[in-house]
Amino acid sequence: MKKSQSKLGLYLFVALLSISLGNSMPLEDMDSQEMIDLTDLGDTIFGNPDEETTGALVEAHNEKSPQNPEELGTYYEGDILIPLSYRNARSNGTRNGILALSSRWPGGVVPYEIKGPFTTQELGNINHAFKEYHTRTCIRFKPRTTEKDYISIGSGKSGCWSSIGRLGGRQEVNLQSPNCLRTYGTPIHELMHALGFFHEQNRHERDSYVRVMSDNIKPEMMVNFEKSSSKTQSGFGVEYDYGSVMHYSATSFTRNGQPTLKALRSTSDASQMGQRRGFSSGDVRKINAMYKCKV
Repeated sequence: MKKSQSKLGLYLFVALLSISLGNSMPLEDMDSQEMIDLTDLGDTIFGNPDEETTGALVEAHNEKSPQNPEELGTYYEGDILIPLSYRNARSNGTRNGILALSSRWPGGVVPYEIKGPFTTQELGNINHAFKEYHTRTCIRFKPRTTEKDYISIGSGKSGCWSSIGRLGGRQEVNLQSPNCLRTYGTPIHELMHALGFFHEQNRHERDSYVRVMSDNIKPEMMVNFEKSSSKTQSGFGVEYDYGSVMHYSATSFTRNGQPTLKALRSTSDASQMGQRRGFSSGDVRKINAMYKCKV
């Protein structure tokens, strides 16, 4: 009897969450393994695309810059953004506009549309990013037909950014042309956010692997170096990964050109922080673990 009551209570809890999040997250898709808990982020993850500051900084970025273009943003951790319009559409009196959860993409299938405009070379880098996922993971990006939930890849003058996980409905991934598309590493990075992953150097255990050099960080950007809780971010059994495509570069958000992150371990990949050449082996293992890929 107690077991059935407990199960009923769980179903009621999930049903209430489904109602509060709207029809974008079907009940059958939601279980504890599919939820991505964003509760700790509160309202800080919401904002509007920023052309004035972020767009201008990314526009001025060049191949000699010591930072990646996605590290120039005014968004949460530089490139994570859920537009305010989404919060306002989903908010109600009981939730105070705070998005508690996002979810994973059912079956690892992510419908997409390309809104561009992109050059042939830029489209080639986007498709190369898709191919890396298709080759090394069970994630499948497929052109959208009638799917309700999908990503829309645009090139607005607001930098490189994405939200976290599957929000429901149309959600944007922005890749400002041309500087977010000089390599296929930045599209891979933003798509990993859309799948549900945060930045590597914000892992809750990161202090054993990197030292944050606060004296070299722009004061207003210190918030980007806050550690995630273990509840928010999981390493899926993969050790901290300096070579992850989700790791900041060593001079991210620097105010004086000096390093803002210093590796504390002398490993072969410690010098690779911020690389955007593609997946590390750890990235692949984490994706395959999150989505239960049999690869």
